[in-house]
Amino acid sequence: MEHIARDADVAPVAALIADPTRAAILTALLDGRALAAGELARVAGVSAATASAHLARLLDGRLVDVVRQGRHRYYRLSGHEVAEVLEVLARISARPPVRSLRQSRQARLLEEARTCYDHLAGRAGVGLLDGLRTGGFYAGADLTGEGERLLTGLGVDVAGARGSRRRFAPECLDWTERRAHLGGALGAAVTYALFERGWYRRGTVPRAVILTDEGREGLSALFPSKELTSHTPVT
Repeated sequence: MEHIARDADVAPVAALIADPTRAAILTALLDGRALAAGELARVAGVSAATASAHLARLLDGRLVDVVRQGRHRYYRLSGHEVAEVLEVLARISARPPVRSLRQSRQARLLEEARTCYDHLAGRAGVGLLDGLRTGGFYAGADLTGEGERLLTGLGVDVAGARGSRRRFAPECLDWTERRAHLGGALGAAVTYALFERGWYRRGTVPRAVILTDEGREGLSALFPSKELTSHTPVT
């Protein structure tokens, strides 16, 4: 039997992601933060020993990294490339059925505003890109001169994003909205600035982020998009 030449051996990586427990662990790490093995075990619904065994395999497969702080070990995705693969898989996968009010609330919060590894996603992310585009700040996967001035004024490190080895400002198809949000180095820099300004904060639901009152006022002044400013208020 003749073998077909391949550009890359994707089967081992696909097999690592395909396990339900490892998929749950990787998804939990999509908010960009490093989490302890115990937290990941709870999210995946398995014992600490089982989670540790799966994390060892993910480490061997270079899908996660470990961060040590004293005696503690925390795990995070090994890079934005892993997050991009998981987001693509989410777009072509079936949505799990919602079986409780709690799951319904969690799904709603994730649809409204969440982090896609290190950039803003959900209706908030889509609204942000729409606002940049309709305001004449973004065109052709790049900022206009006016857009660069606007974001620099918000505290976004545009120059640093341009100097990154990562793509600068690609559109990223959102898996819940089926429309694009801002990705790449610029998407990460904008999201960092929004957190630094206190316009968004982390929610209690993993990956969900909450628009603050300051953020609502600030974004309303910059963009007319209701998708950016109509999220669940801080409680």
